[in-house]
Amino acid sequence: MKRTKLRLKKVKLFLLSLCFFTVSLGTFNLLPSLAAAPKHYDELTFPAVPEIKLPKYTRFELKNGIRVYLMEDRELPLVGGTALFRTGERFEPADKIGLGGLTGEVMRTGGTSRHTADELNQLLEQRAASVETGIDVASGTANFSALAEDVEPVFDLFAEVIREPIFAQEKLDLAKNQTQGAIARRNDDPNGITGREFQKLIYGDRSPYARTVEYKTLANISRDDLVSFYQKYFHPKNMILGISGDFDTAKMRSLVEQKFGTWQPNLSAEVPALPTVSPAKGSGVFLVNQPQLSQSYVQMGHLGGMLSSPDYGALDVMNGVLNGFGGRLFNNVRSRQGLAYSVYAAWSPRYDYPGVFVAGGQTRSDATVPFIQAIRTEIDRIRTEPITPAELAFAKDSTLNSFIFKFENPSQTLSRLMRYEYYGYPEDFIFRYRRSIEAATIADVQRVAKTYLKPENLVTLVVGNTAAIQPPLSSLGNSVKVQSVDITIPSAT
Repeated sequence: MKRTKLRLKKVKLFLLSLCFFTVSLGTFNLLPSLAAAPKHYDELTFPAVPEIKLPKYTRFELKNGIRVYLMEDRELPLVGGTALFRTGERFEPADKIGLGGLTGEVMRTGGTSRHTADELNQLLEQRAASVETGIDVASGTANFSALAEDVEPVFDLFAEVIREPIFAQEKLDLAKNQTQGAIARRNDDPNGITGREFQKLIYGDRSPYARTVEYKTLANISRDDLVSFYQKYFHPKNMILGISGDFDTAKMRSLVEQKFGTWQPNLSAEVPALPTVSPAKGSGVFLVNQPQLSQSYVQMGHLGGMLSSPDYGALDVMNGVLNGFGGRLFNNVRSRQGLAYSVYAAWSPRYDYPGVFVAGGQTRSDATVPFIQAIRTEIDRIRTEPITPAELAFAKDSTLNSFIFKFENPSQTLSRLMRYEYYGYPEDFIFRYRRSIEAATIADVQRVAKTYLKPENLVTLVVGNTAAIQPPLSSLGNSVKVQSVDITIPSAT
């Protein structure tokens, strides 16, 4: 009987998706018969980008401090939610790197005081539902999704996982074994090497924003450490809950209060101050020698800024001039000079700590030096020469058009509202950002490029075959000293 019910639920989800796809396809198939003769692309006209409108939502706070957002969306009979917790891997002790990630994983996989992990999996599978948890660099999350008809039992399991995890030892052992495997394989992917080592060069290998889990730090982590980390950060005053989908707001509010209202706050818990950030390297050229490679993986950049910068909008327009199809790097470095398989550059800020300016891509080994020089040329050019009116219009239109698609459904908007509150940003940050894009001028783009891009501070990392990189990296300048980066994986002792 249970298997039959499960199959019926999965069939129901499939039919819902199929109906939505069929309606969309049917509408699409009508278009050719209604269209006029095809026009040349430069004759096409498009309506103005619509204004962003926030869906109606309810925000309230429980007596124990939990902040809650509810946003109804009746398009499909589905409900999903996310709980944000003010924590992160950046608060791990230096000798126990990996603790945050393991806590977030085993919080779900380890079961609860009322259900083992296998029982949780079975109960959720029977309803084609999910409950997941995790901790990344700057936050902890717990998520659930369910059919609207199953929201109460699934939400009960969701609350249970948040409030009553037991961190079963055997599941911790399994997670640690899997992490050991990931450590052993981490140098197999040149892309992974490039991203990881570049972060270390920018932030420093001991920075919480760049350090990596090692066998030794993993061995230091016990079940008691997971319990302690959980107790320190997972409590009501540290939680923001957002739910969207097919539900009645009054009933959902009652359900939230029922499942979380009795959770007692931890009055003594305090979130530590954020780690300080400063540039690890002023500049330089660094090389990871990988003799088996036939191409080079390049990243170059320096420490950046935060989303709260008043110049964030103009910097995003600058990104649009440099990046993507039609951007300067694609047109000049890839298409005209044929120096890249892929190429990019972006001012990439973070919410509450400095991000990076990063440029790079992939190129054949014998084009590595010209590729780096070509990117440097484009960085200098956008700082010293005004962009054209056509480039400004293209970048602004591209940025605004793509921005609209980040609000296709209420859950995306709800996620942004929660993030803004989590990081202390104003509720109308969405609208401020859009206005700053629309207001950006040619002079603004050149000003921010000249102010924020620092060619003299560029850290350049190449992962490639030293022997095949000809001319050598030392030819990038008379005073360039290429520094080797050791990626040997430390042993557990």
